Amino acid sequence: MYDHYSGALYGVILRIVQSKEYTEEIIQDVFVKIWNSIQQYDSSKGRFYTWMINIARNTAIDYLKSKSFQNNLKNQPLPDFVYNTTDFSISNNSSDYIGFNNVLEGLETDKQELIDLAYYQGYTQNEISEKLKIPLGTVKTKMRNALMKLKDLLKDYQ
Repeated sequence: MYDHYSGALYGVILRIVQSKEYTEEIIQDVFVKIWNSIQQYDSSKGRFYTWMINIARNTAIDYLKSKSFQNNLKNQPLPDFVYNTTDFSISNNSSDYIGFNNVLEGLETDKQELIDLAYYQGYTQNEISEKLKIPLGTVKTKMRNALMKLKDLLKDYQ
C-alpha cells in the first residue's frame, strides 16, 4: 500500500505544509492513521484513494494548526527563516505534485482561490469569509459551486 500510494499522498501533504522535513513526519502519521482506521473505510461512500487523500489532507492541516508547529515557526533562527522563504511560502505553485493544477485551471479565478484557501492552506469557511470580506453564505455557495464544477472537470480525468 505504501509503495502504491505514498507518492500521491506525499505530494498532497507537501503542497499543504511546504516543507519536506514536516512532510516526511506527517506521511508516517498518515499511514499509521490509515492502518489503525482501515475498518472505518466504507466503499459505498467513496473510493479508497479519496478516503486516504482526505486523511492526508486533514492530518497536514491539523499539523499546521498544532501548537508544536506554531512554536517551531516562532523558534526558527532568524537568518534561516528570513532567507529560506520557499519552505514556508504557500504561493509556490511551481510544483504540481499530482497533476491537479491542470484541472484547477478549468475553474474561474474566484473558485480557484476558494479551493486553494480551503484545501491547500487549511482555511475554514469562516476564515475564508473574514479573509475575503464576503458573507459566509456566499462562501458556502461559491464553495459548493466550485466543488460541483470540479467534480465535472474530474470526470474527464478518470
